[in-house]
This record gives sequence, C-alpha cells and structure tokens, in this order.
Amino acid sequence: MPTATPPGLLLPVPDDDGAPFWEYAARGELRVQACDGCGAWRFPPRPCCPRCGSFARVWQPTSGRGRVWSYVIAHPPLLPGYAELAPYDVAVIELADDPAIRLVGNVVAAPDAAPGSVDPDRLRIGAPVRAVFATVKDGERHMCVPRWLLERP
Repeated sequence: MPTATPPGLLLPVPDDDGAPFWEYAARGELRVQACDGCGAWRFPPRPCCPRCGSFARVWQPTSGRGRVWSYVIAHPPLLPGYAELAPYDVAVIELADDPAIRLVGNVVAAPDAAPGSVDPDRLRIGAPVRAVFATVKDGERHMCVPRWLLERP
C-alpha cells in the first residue's frame, strides 16, 4: 500500500534510460545500469558507456549495501511539502559493490518512515547502510523509491 506523503513533494520523473531503474525498484530490487561491452557500471543511467562508447547495456543487481558518502540536514525555507518534513537528511550513498556509484536518498528509521525519522546526530560519513524501498504517492501518481537504513541503529 502506498505511503501517503504531504502534498507538493516532487516524485521522480523517469526518462527512457532510467525507466528500468524504477521498474526494478518497484520489485524491491536495487539495480544499476552496466555496459554489456566492457562491464563498467554507470549511474545515472545513460544511452552509451562513457568508458568504451558501447550502446549495449544490462541492469546488474547490487547487494543493496553502501556507506554514507555525504549528507546534509535540510531546514526551512523549503517548498511547502518539504517544510512539513523538516528537518530531514538528504544523503549521498556510495554503493559497496562499486564506490564510484553514488545515489541520493534519505536515511530513514524504517522503510515506510518519513524522511527525518532518523535523529541527525546518528548520521556519520562512512556509516554503513542498506537499501529498502517505500511506495510514495502524490495524488493519483505513485512510485517505489529507494531509501536507506543504518546497518547499526
């Protein structure tokens, strides 16, 4: 069941290259685009490999594990929907499978918990995290987004 979110939150808008990422997320899978020629992983998804120029691509499963590479605590003034959640973290997570791959998201207390559910004093650069998924909605539109749980709460 989708988790209700405050009105005014911006949901991701998938493009052709990134659509499979969101399809896998809806199944609870964290996958990353990889070159089917040289095997290099890439994120964000794009049409061709920056290493070898191949247009062949596959979606590789990840362990779903990573570390907090950086984070910020957002405080008002913010867009109205986000101001209701503040303060909350926005974290950059480097994947354990390939530290060159970094994703942005929230560290939360539980998959269905709201951003801001983790005390900012518990966040640290290098803290191990694992991916979880939550379905969020804005009106009739909904999608599954990755979030992050601290491995050592």
